[in-house]
Amino acid sequence: MATNTNVYEAMFIFDSNRFARERAGLPAEVEGMIKSGGGEVLVSRLWEERRLAYPISGHRKGTYWLIYFRAPSTVIDPLQRQCEIHEGVLRQLVLKVHPHLVEAVLEHAQQEPAHLAAAVAKPAGRHHEQQVEVEEHEE
Repeated sequence: MATNTNVYEAMFIFDSNRFARERAGLPAEVEGMIKSGGGEVLVSRLWEERRLAYPISGHRKGTYWLIYFRAPSTVIDPLQRQCEIHEGVLRQLVLKVHPHLVEAVLEHAQQEPAHLAAAVAKPAGRHHEQQVEVEEHEE
């Protein structure tokens, strides 16, 4: 029986408290689940941390983690079952990427998200603007 190998996009919502204690631990555990089923992780990165629209198991904040991976279709059901019983994973969603879109989607996913780049740049920009204003007032 032949199994199809596809590229999948998976979004995980991690427990923010646990993620703060083990920044590399939770993603590594999920990547290990994928690899143990014969999958290959292509992209794995932080999406964002945010307040949840509604509490999940008493948690009001979640850390969204995005993973793209190539794997046989038989990996998906066991991965979802493992995530459902994992205490650090609040929710997960796995979608198959259409074969014609794989290259474009992976290229885009490997770039740093604009909102994270902007968040890093803003404090420096504001600080610089404040210094300029202070210098102008001192003259």
